[in-house]
Amino acid sequence: MQYRTLGRTGVQVSSLALGAMNFGRIGRTTQDEATAIVDAALEGGINLIDTADMYSAGESEEMVGKAIAGRRDDIVLATKAGMPMSDERNHRGSSRRWLVTELDNSLRRLGVDHVDLYQIHRWDPNTSDEETLSALTDLQRAGKIRHFGSSTFPAYRIVQAQWAAREHHLSRYVTEQPSYSILQRGIESHVLPVTEQYGLGVLVWSPLATGWLSGAIREGREITTSRSTFMPERFDTAIPANRARLDAVERLAEVADEAGLTMIQLALGFVTAHPAVTSALIGPRTLDHLHTQLAAADTVLSADVLDAIDAIVAPGVDLAAHEKHDTPPALLDPSLRRR
Repeated sequence: MQYRTLGRTGVQVSSLALGAMNFGRIGRTTQDEATAIVDAALEGGINLIDTADMYSAGESEEMVGKAIAGRRDDIVLATKAGMPMSDERNHRGSSRRWLVTELDNSLRRLGVDHVDLYQIHRWDPNTSDEETLSALTDLQRAGKIRHFGSSTFPAYRIVQAQWAAREHHLSRYVTEQPSYSILQRGIESHVLPVTEQYGLGVLVWSPLATGWLSGAIREGREITTSRSTFMPERFDTAIPANRARLDAVERLAEVADEAGLTMIQLALGFVTAHPAVTSALIGPRTLDHLHTQLAAADTVLSADVLDAIDAIVAPGVDLAAHEKHDTPPALLDPSLRRR
C-alpha cells in the first residue's frame, strides 16, 4: 500500500480508501460482513474509512462504528452530511442549524467523539458559504471534527468557498471528493487543476465507474451487476452513452491484457496515477470484491499504458456527461435560466 499526505493537513492516508456506502441496506451487507471487510481492509494497509449519514439512512455509520470499536485511533475516519435524511425540509443541506444537529447524530451512530474529516456531501445553493464555513469552523474548534472538506463541488464553487474562507477569516475546505474514472475524466479539465492550485486533498469516488470497469461487464455478456438491478438505465446498451462505454471497455480490456493487469488494476492504477489524486475510494460489497481491489494497491501504470488509455478516452472527456453530479442548477432547471 502507498501512503500520501492528505492535502496540506499532514495526515497520511492510504492510496486506496474504504468507502462504506454498501454497508447496510444499500449493499445488503450484514454487520458481520461489514466487520470482516473492515478487518481485511485494515490488514491490507487501508487506514481511511469514508461513510455518510444518508447511506442506508444512518445504518452504514452504525456498522462502521461497531466495526472500528477499540481501534479508533488507528483510523482516519470520514463522514458526510447534506443529503436529505427525511421528508422534513430542514433535515438536509449545509445550514448551521442542520450541520450542528446532524454531526451529533453521526457521532452517536459512529460511537465516537470526533471525526477526522467532515464533508459537505453536495453543494447547497440555498446556503451561503459564510454560513456553512462558520458552522464547520465552530465545530472544528469544539473538537468534534479535525478537518472538513467538500464533495462533488463544481470547480467554481470550490474557488468561491476558498475565497469566502479567506474573506471571513474562517477555516477552509481541505479536501474535495469528486467522481473520477477512466470513463468519466471531465474533472481533469476543471476540478483537479483547482484542487492542485489550492493544495486540497482529493478522494475520488466511483473509480470503477459504477461497475463498468470491474471486469464483469463485457460485450456479449448479460449485465447482472448489483448496480444494474436498481439503475438499469445506466447499463442499457441501446442508449448511445452506454454503447460508447461498452466500446471503450472492450478496448481497455485489450490494454489490460497486454499489460498483464486485471481491469480493476487498470482502473485503480489510472486514477491514483494522477498527481492531484490522494486516494481512490473503493466500495466493496463482499470480501471477494475487497481482495480483488486490494490487489491494485501497488499497481503503477507505465507511460505506454497511460498513453493507450488516453487514445481510448481522451483527457478531460466524460463518456456519460449526463450522469455528472456537479452540473450548475441552471442547466438542469429551465426556470433558473429564464427571466
